[in-house]
Amino acid sequence: MAHKKLRPLLVTLLSVAILNGGVIQAAHAGIVDTGAMVQTTRDANLASIQAQLAGKEVRAQLGRHGVDEAVIDARLAALSDRELATLAKRMHEAPAGGDGVIALLGVTFFVLLILELMGVIDIFKRA
Repeated sequence: MAHKKLRPLLVTLLSVAILNGGVIQAAHAGIVDTGAMVQTTRDANLASIQAQLAGKEVRAQLGRHGVDEAVIDARLAALSDRELATLAKRMHEAPAGGDGVIALLGVTFFVLLILELMGVIDIFKRA
């Protein structure tokens, strides 16, 4: 009985979905200036670098080494587009917090703990 009450609703929803699927949206295209594209890429790279340098710990570390924030901004502005893209790529690929030694130690400890609990090894001698 619930099936008969639900059928008109499903038919209506399906009809609306089919009609909306047939509507074609117009795409607007235009000529894009090369300078605008280069500037957009430069702005994106600069924003990416500045976002990574904006962290509290990064600023504190730079302050300990005697680097002024105004100097950083001036030097970033002086970089060429290629240098800025390379720096953004390297900063994005660089590991955060080291080379993974601590993570490796943590995984090793976790595996040894599981093996110990399963009784495969006996690291922690029981009295």
